Amino acid sequence: RLIWGMNDFDEACDLPYTSDLVRLAVSAILASDADHLGLKLKDACDAILTGYRDALQSGGQPFVLSDRHPWLREIATTSLRDPVRFWRKMQALPPVKGAIPPSARRALQHLLPEPGLSYRVRHRVAGLGSLGRPRYVALAEWQGGSIAREVKALAPSACMWAQDGRRTHTIRYQELLTKAVRCLDPFVQVHQTWLVRRLSPYCSRIELGGLPKRFDEGRLLHAMGWEIANVHLGSRRAQQILRRDVAKRQAKWLRTATKAMVQATKADWKEWRVRA
Repeated sequence: RLIWGMNDFDEACDLPYTSDLVRLAVSAILASDADHLGLKLKDACDAILTGYRDALQSGGQPFVLSDRHPWLREIATTSLRDPVRFWRKMQALPPVKGAIPPSARRALQHLLPEPGLSYRVRHRVAGLGSLGRPRYVALAEWQGGSIAREVKALAPSACMWAQDGRRTHTIRYQELLTKAVRCLDPFVQVHQTWLVRRLSPYCSRIELGGLPKRFDEGRLLHAMGWEIANVHLGSRRAQQILRRDVAKRQAKWLRTATKAMVQATKADWKEWRVRA
């Protein structure tokens, strides 16, 4: 089934629940600055918080697009996700130079549809948060069509490194996949320190540049706020605790926090530009 929601948990860590809401709101404002979105600070924060509250009130629900949420399905199936273009891009990936780690190869083979299937391994670079981590893609032909499986190295959250870089910390990816309110994808699995998953035209993240020219931005941010609650509801007793805390906060708290974090993010970026 076609589903929608958070597509990775690379930075999963124990933090105040407000951190995720602020990060999303900051991303929305920075996207507006880059002309990908057009919502003002107040409207973006209000949409996110309303979605979050609504999900907490209801106990959450995954986004399954096959027979519901037609407006979201339209966003997820834009022409930019054309299968011909997707597979052409996969075939153009550069071959891996040298041997890949045996544990990575075993993880890839585990997710192939049948044992002994012939496949080619390619190198892939994607995302920003996981830059520098090895990624390998297995490409194969199976029953008349192309298939792709990707394995990506996992690492503990950078928050753990910032707190104490000397200690060994647990990777929480599988825990979140299991506990969050979501439609589980059987093709997303954790094997030792590798995340392995299927790649396909409609099984990958939606880029800001791939959004339709016209869509309800407030509704999309409402859904994103809802999805954050879906993840937070994976914690025991979270629903009542979060509902009480959200209810007692002043109406402008998210706007105030977002404004401060946008300024801090831009300041960090400017400093990085000077040093880079």
